[in-house]
Amino acid sequence: MTPPPHAQLVAPVADLAYLDCQSITLPAPITPLQAWRMVMAAPLPGMRLAFRIRDAISARFGVARIGGFSGAQPVQPRVGDKLDFFLIEAISDGVLTLTARDRHLDVMTCITSAGCDLAITASVITHNRFGRAYMLPVAPAHKLIVWLMLRRIRRAALARHQTMA
Repeated sequence: MTPPPHAQLVAPVADLAYLDCQSITLPAPITPLQAWRMVMAAPLPGMRLAFRIRDAISARFGVARIGGFSGAQPVQPRVGDKLDFFLIEAISDGVLTLTARDRHLDVMTCITSAGCDLAITASVITHNRFGRAYMLPVAPAHKLIVWLMLRRIRRAALARHQTMA
């Protein structure tokens, strides 16, 4: 699992507690923001419940509630804006870098596109025991969620490509 050359990581690979990079090839290029919008337009079933459980447990350890994904679609997001609980750190036609940082861990999700290839790279550093414990169930769940999201993007892109052909 090697991140694409233009993917950003929250820290050097040797310092990461978690690194996952998954990619797909689409029938036509899309931007990372288009990919984000495709995913947010139809959230995965169960995500709302997963975020409620996350918030209920994490709040006991002083972690702010994040509430999950709202589905809001800002027209022209810029660096410094928020996409739900993520801070936009970089945005271009080839890269969308989002972060969420607190006293327990720093998370970076970087969506990259190059031609018809789209990748989602997630990197995490933990700051304490709670951060490490938090990642135990989150790491495998995150891998599955990203895999499912990428499949949904591919299906949507294929459908859109077929209607345009």
